[in-house]
Amino acid sequence: MDCAAQQRSFFPASKITPMDWFTNIFSAAQQVLFESVVQPVLLALGQSSLLELGYEATAWLILGVLQIVILLAVIGPLQRWRPVDAVTDRATIRTDVLYTLIHRLGLFRVVLFLTLDPLFDELFGAVRTAGYGTFHLDQLWPGVTDIALVSLLIYIVVFDFVGYWVHRGQHQLEWWWRLHSLHHAQRQMTMWSDNRNHLLDDVLVDVSVVLVAQLIGVAPGQFIAIVFVTQLSESFQHANLRLWFGTVGERLWVSPRFHRLHHSIGLGHESGGKTTLGGHNFGVLLPWWDMLFGTANFEPRYDPTGVRDQVDGNRDYGSGFWSQQWQGLKRLAGKA
Repeated sequence: MDCAAQQRSFFPASKITPMDWFTNIFSAAQQVLFESVVQPVLLALGQSSLLELGYEATAWLILGVLQIVILLAVIGPLQRWRPVDAVTDRATIRTDVLYTLIHRLGLFRVVLFLTLDPLFDELFGAVRTAGYGTFHLDQLWPGVTDIALVSLLIYIVVFDFVGYWVHRGQHQLEWWWRLHSLHHAQRQMTMWSDNRNHLLDDVLVDVSVVLVAQLIGVAPGQFIAIVFVTQLSESFQHANLRLWFGTVGERLWVSPRFHRLHHSIGLGHESGGKTTLGGHNFGVLLPWWDMLFGTANFEPRYDPTGVRDQVDGNRDYGSGFWSQQWQGLKRLAGKA
C-alpha cells in the first residue's frame, strides 16, 4: 500500500495557492525520504508492520528539521541582536536543546504512537461501532469552511482555547504544577526552552490534544500544520529577545515579552506575589483568552525568570535531562 495515498490533503486541487505549493513540496520530500531511506531500513529489519508509523515519523522529522533550521537562521540571530539576559549558563541551554531535538524530530511522538495510539484506536473504534460517526467542526459552516485556510484558522482557535485551559490546569492543580514547574525552572530562557518539560507532563498535554483532535474531526494534514505553527510560535515566545508587538499586536498574538511575564518570578505562576498557584498570560498562541478571563498582563517589563522556591528555598530542579526527570517524579510523590 502506498502510504502517501493515506495522507488526507485539505487543500482544494482546483486552484493552486502558495499553501498548495508548500504542501506539494512537503509531500514530495516526505515520499522521497520514506521510499529511499525509511522503508528500506524497516524492510531490511523485518519490521514491515511499522511502515505506517515510519511514514508518519518521516513527516514529523521533516517538519522538525525545518523548525530547527528556522530557529538557527532566524530566531537565533534575533536573540543575539536584542537579548534580555546575558548568556551565563550554556550547560542548561544545551539540556534544553536536547529536549527540543527529542520532541521536534519526532522521537517523543514515535514512543506515544507505539504505546498510546493503540488505546486511542480501540477507544474511538468502539465509539464508532456504537453508532457515533466522526464529527467535523468545520462542517458546521458549509461554504465558508470549504476554504482550507478558514477551516485551519477555526481549528487553531479551538485548539488554542483548549490549550489555555490545559495550561491553567498545569498551574492551578497542585499535583500537575509539581511536574510543570520544571518548565518554569529555567532561569536562562531561550528559544530552546519550549520543550523543557517533564515527560509525564508532555504525555498529559498530548493526550488532551489528541482527544480534542478526534472529537472535532481534525484531518491529519490540518493537525500537522497546527502543531507546526504552534511549536514554532512557542519557540519564538521563549526566545531571549527584547521584543513586543505594539499596543495592538500584543493583543492579537502572544509575543516574547507577553510570554516572558508568564515565566517571571513572582508574577507568571503566582497570585498576589504569594507562593499560591495562579499567574498570568496562559495563552498559547492568542492572548484573547487571558483578556477574556482576566489573566492578561501587558506590563512593559522584562523580569528574571524562574520559580520562587529556587530563589527563596534553594529547591533543586536538576541540572541535566535525567536528573530533571527524576526530581520531577520526586516532587510529584511529595519527596522533594
